[in-house]
Amino acid sequence: MFTGIVECMGIIKAIQTEQNNIHYTIESEISSELKIDQSLAHNGVCLTVVNIAGNTHVVTAIQETLNKTDLKSWAIGKYVNLERCMKADGRFDGHIVQGHVDCTATCIQKIDEGGSWRFSFQYSKGLGVTVEKGSITVNGTSLTVVDSKENEFSVAIIPYTYEHTVFGVLNEGDTVNLEFDIVGKYIQKMMGKTI
Repeated sequence: MFTGIVECMGIIKAIQTEQNNIHYTIESEISSELKIDQSLAHNGVCLTVVNIAGNTHVVTAIQETLNKTDLKSWAIGKYVNLERCMKADGRFDGHIVQGHVDCTATCIQKIDEGGSWRFSFQYSKGLGVTVEKGSITVNGTSLTVVDSKENEFSVAIIPYTYEHTVFGVLNEGDTVNLEFDIVGKYIQKMMGKTI
């Protein structure tokens, strides 16, 4: 389980395809501290560390992961948000995040608001629901929804988040990974609206 509080960014250094799987080599300041078989969120996608070499680590994405996330579009040089699993005695600074991406979304607007940035995203109808002041995970970052519409929402990004996550390099037209709030997903299911 994660909380959506990004620890650092990593950069993709190599990509290798093996049958239907893709292996990503990522360089980061925490790679040398990781362990084989450890779960690590990459832009909100929970992936298992399969190899470590110096300041790089390798993770593997299978077809199911490639189908439901934006990983298939990753390229060498791309920055990704990284977060290790929450410790049992850790603080809940974000919200409950599973690392199980529900769908992808497109950034449809980026506005500089003079000290903060507003990003708006659009996703396919019926895949999830947001509520104003509710939680949403965008590329592994726990955020508060400031404007909610059907299959569209916006978030406000403070300077620290803009500088220390991939929001600093995110632009209109880019694809992101979404994980909707787990409580909202259970309520949807109880009401017969599955995602």
